[in-house]
Amino acid sequence: MPERPVAETPEANPAVDRRIPLARPGRGASRRRRAEILRIDHAGEYGAVHIYRAQNAVFEGRAGKSAIAADMAGMRDQEAVHLARFEALLNAERIRPTILTPLWRLAAMALGTGTALMGEKAAHACTEAVESVIEEHYADQIAELSDRDPALAAELSAFRDEELAHHDHAVEHGAREAAGYGLLNAVIKAGCRVAIKVSERV
Repeated sequence: MPERPVAETPEANPAVDRRIPLARPGRGASRRRRAEILRIDHAGEYGAVHIYRAQNAVFEGRAGKSAIAADMAGMRDQEAVHLARFEALLNAERIRPTILTPLWRLAAMALGTGTALMGEKAAHACTEAVESVIEEHYADQIAELSDRDPALAAELSAFRDEELAHHDHAVEHGAREAAGYGLLNAVIKAGCRVAIKVSERV
């Protein structure tokens, strides 16, 4: 009796694992998808700037905290460059940002302030979690856009490299030694993923 072919499992398919969005059919689909991508990425960078700004505000001027205050200021400034680029693209292409921008600002400032008050390691744990989600999201977009929009894919690749550097710096500085690390990491990642999905649509 001939053997039946083994069906491919989701684990064997990287596209399934990464959940890369499929190209949308219909006239104007590429334009709509580009708008979604730019809106999402603008929201992510906007949130990151305000997380690092809030963390820097907690640490700045406190005795013995000059190094981590400088870390947060440096990352804030890099994210601000990314944000400025997405703002320029949104304006040039007449794409509106998410209407939830004020909410993301408040949420980001609360997250940054809260984790900084928990201590340096918790602040780094926040960075690791946030940058992990952003890096993964950029990787998906780069894979999606590499043939259709190589110029944007190249920009996102450069931004992803900087997000990875932030992530690795946080791990090297004790992110995974934070109290309640597992829960903190899971909650922050879940919140970031929800924000990404919502910002894509509204």
